[in-house]
Amino acid sequence: MNRTESINRLRDSYQEKFDIVIIGGGATGLGAAVDAASRGHSVALVEQYDFAKGTSSRSTKLVHGGVRYLRQGNISLVLEALRERGRLTRNAPHLVHDLAFVIPNYSWWEGPFYGVGMKVYDHLAGKLGLTPSKILTLKDTVNLIPTIETENLVGGVVYHDGQFDDARLAINLAQTACDLGAVIVNYCEAKSLIKENGTVTGVEIRDNESGLEFRINTKAVINATGVFVDKIRYWDDDTTQPMVSVSQGIHIVLPKKFLPGDAAIMVPKTEDGRVLFAVPWHDHVVVGTTDTPLDHNSIEPRALNSEREFVMEHAKKYLSCDPCDSDVLSVFAGQRPLVKAAGIAGTAALSRDHTIVVSESGLITITGGKWTTYRKMAEDVIDQAEMVAGIDNIRCRTDNLPIHGYRTNLPNSSRFKVYGSDADLIQNLISTTPSLNNQIHPKLPYLQAEVIHGVRSEMARTIEDILARRTRSLLLNAKASIEAAPLISELVGIELDKDQKWRDNQVDTYSKLAQGYVW
Repeated sequence: MNRTESINRLRDSYQEKFDIVIIGGGATGLGAAVDAASRGHSVALVEQYDFAKGTSSRSTKLVHGGVRYLRQGNISLVLEALRERGRLTRNAPHLVHDLAFVIPNYSWWEGPFYGVGMKVYDHLAGKLGLTPSKILTLKDTVNLIPTIETENLVGGVVYHDGQFDDARLAINLAQTACDLGAVIVNYCEAKSLIKENGTVTGVEIRDNESGLEFRINTKAVINATGVFVDKIRYWDDDTTQPMVSVSQGIHIVLPKKFLPGDAAIMVPKTEDGRVLFAVPWHDHVVVGTTDTPLDHNSIEPRALNSEREFVMEHAKKYLSCDPCDSDVLSVFAGQRPLVKAAGIAGTAALSRDHTIVVSESGLITITGGKWTTYRKMAEDVIDQAEMVAGIDNIRCRTDNLPIHGYRTNLPNSSRFKVYGSDADLIQNLISTTPSLNNQIHPKLPYLQAEVIHGVRSEMARTIEDILARRTRSLLLNAKASIEAAPLISELVGIELDKDQKWRDNQVDTYSKLAQGYVW
């Protein structure tokens, strides 16, 4: 991906009319761009910040059917998600893998109860299922989770779901869309909608790097801005009623010693009705999440004290070695766009299904859903966009479409597995410049070559892009990432030909942001 080429294409497109323009570069928008481009439509996508800057880089890192939704009786959502889990495992094997989850049982009845439930879960997945679930003895449970709290433990149930790296998948989707001919640009902000005779026909755009403003003409506009969709809807109609409620979920990151095995812990029910996970991820442990209703949205949400206490309390309840504040390497928050429903109290009960709304002017809004079902969301919204735009109705082609980086022969232990086929590009950088084989920080696993690769091939523009999303340094160790910031600013600054003032400002800006992830 090359941002200069993409932004020039948009600026020079005043005589061109795209079939579809997408506002929003998270999972939903990027998925839609891939789907539309794979059908042969002309597509442009603009993202105000970086790809997956918001909710899409702040998930629990799971590709799953949703055990909680099974308990709620939402079989259709679970069925769809399990099928999508199987497709994503097949289409992006470098990023998605099978992970064992243990439900610890502290009462005699929990084993049969959850055992039956997970067999239903297995059955719903059909041919796209993973390893079958089974009931565990006390000994088997402890063998899988050596650090599980054993007081009153009687056994467990193990089932399997998928795990992935959310921000890395977002980057690969952007690359896939580009490979298919879409024009994808980050740090490019939609400022307003253009209408002719009451119909949306374009978008006013501002390049946030150069400050230049221009317009993009299109046959259809898709609003895929997550918790911010109501802002775009208001541009279209200032009498519109909000359709999204914001729910916040937080996670804490702990050292690997708190969950040294290869299996995760799943707590099926907590006081607020959420499922809680402790998941091994990149040789660390992610624990979460919460479900806190908020009356506002934010591109950089922060964990509330009550949320921190909730997650720590449950971590101590289920881990034999109680973590303390000094053990927490990072804490991150994300906001979910939940579709409002009359008469329902609390966001835990709101719909996780995706919703598509078409306004009288033709603006298409899609919101809700989750990472696991991004591909189906994209299929549905592009089906709708074809009708609105009056373009050829072409069958979806993403069921079996390999995602950029697709590669099956890299071992799970490979340092560069998440890059898939692009791992060779990083190895070539190291071969050419051996100093790039040095780590960016002693407490972070990433190499300088990955920084250069992020700038040259993945449209990284800031040190935050590198430390938060091209690598996951900010989430794995917030303090170490702050210490690594000066080196990253030098490497990125050289690549982008930025002066010292820009580099110093980048360090200052990133350090202030990353302090919000320090416990």
